[in-house]
Amino acid sequence: MKVAYLGPEGTFSEEAAIQYFNEDEVEYFMYDTIPDVIEAVGEYRVDKAIVPLENTIEGTINMTIDSLISFDKLLIEGEYTLPVSLHLLANKDTYLSEIKEVWSISPILTQCRKYIKKRSVKSLQYDSSASAATTLKNSERTDVAAIGSRSLANILSLNIIDWNIQDNLDNETRFIIISNNIITEIDSMKTMFVITPGKDQSGVLSSILNVFTALAINLSWIESRPTARKLGVYRFFLEANSNCSTMTIERAVTILEILETLGHEVRIIGRYNAFESKSMKSHDI
Repeated sequence: MKVAYLGPEGTFSEEAAIQYFNEDEVEYFMYDTIPDVIEAVGEYRVDKAIVPLENTIEGTINMTIDSLISFDKLLIEGEYTLPVSLHLLANKDTYLSEIKEVWSISPILTQCRKYIKKRSVKSLQYDSSASAATTLKNSERTDVAAIGSRSLANILSLNIIDWNIQDNLDNETRFIIISNNIITEIDSMKTMFVITPGKDQSGVLSSILNVFTALAINLSWIESRPTARKLGVYRFFLEANSNCSTMTIERAVTILEILETLGHEVRIIGRYNAFESKSMKSHDI
């Protein structure tokens, strides 16, 4: 089985991939960006991929859901939550007081916003925490640090000059596993809907939510993203966390029928179960 994730070596995506796909016959493929990872599945270059969807501090990873709906057959088949501890990584002979700038991927910089502000340092975005740390290592600079994991520091032989700098010690990232497989699992705990309203009208989201309420389906996650058709026009991602028993699936079919009758475009992009890392209580990974 071929599995794609955001590289290079040392990213949290790599850690999540290794923990989730704990099988012997897995061939891993690293890509430079999240859209590239998802495209690899959509174009059948790999069988599955694992990508970050949501973080405790930053919220939804927009580039993930925007890329996910670019392919008609992509489906979410699983969910995995990983605790995220962030540290300040630096070259040898670097002192914390000398740091003028920090480097990392945008979501990680966001997760350390308070820390960065408190230290009054500049920040620079990279495609991944690993690419930021690698660039730092090669530069041999002692006035810059990267933000990343302890495993990344070990891989690149960088020093950790400040520990657990994320704004929330209970920081976690929710990953989704995607593939082109047809949804066959009946006893899944979650279902993801993507609804694109047929026309722009007042109260459109409220009317959509009323359909779920009437059928007693609980929604645990709602996200809106622009359709790129017209300014102010959005599509909605809705995650139902009711146990997808046969009855719930029948209700889901009813939802499709009702919303399509109202002129909305509806797509189910996943029925899946959620798993947590065995190190969920650890803040030093």
